[in-house]
Amino acid sequence: MIGRLTGILAEKAPPQVLIDVNGVGYEVDVPMSSFFNLPSLGERTTLLTHFVVREDAQLLYGFLTHEERSTFRQLIRISGIGPRTALSILSGLSVAELSQAVTQQQAGRLVKVPGIGKKTAERLLLELKGKLGPELAAPGAAVTSDAQVDIVQALIALGYNEREAAAALKALPADVGVAEGIKLALKALSK
Repeated sequence: MIGRLTGILAEKAPPQVLIDVNGVGYEVDVPMSSFFNLPSLGERTTLLTHFVVREDAQLLYGFLTHEERSTFRQLIRISGIGPRTALSILSGLSVAELSQAVTQQQAGRLVKVPGIGKKTAERLLLELKGKLGPELAAPGAAVTSDAQVDIVQALIALGYNEREAAAALKALPADVGVAEGIKLALKALSK
């Protein structure tokens, strides 16, 4: 099984990227949350991967964080949810937002994801209950403003995982601006 790739980002064409690992190019499908946080072409990157072998294909799915890969694996265990649908869910909702939707049993948030109908959303809520990290869905970790979304995305782009970013976000004042919030979050995370 291929668990991780580290190499040069050779091509980006949503939702697929090409990672050149010592002369071998790996085509990897990634959720849009990871896609937008990838470095520029020609730069070195590391993706955690999930390898799927089917009768007609061998596919690699890549993620920037352990939480995304773990959530992807939880999703594909659910009957009727394949890798493409799982990628779609992770592209439409962050792991924290999905965890919060599951904790609060909000099918409406899941139905907004392309390819997810009411019955599938209800099945997801039932199957995922208690399986996604509740610390990500804690009320204090809820992302409530555009500034908070930007702060979390900046922290993730800097290499922190979603759990660390959510914890740092809890410590910030609710009305903090993006630049000041990033500074305060970095200061809190460096302790």
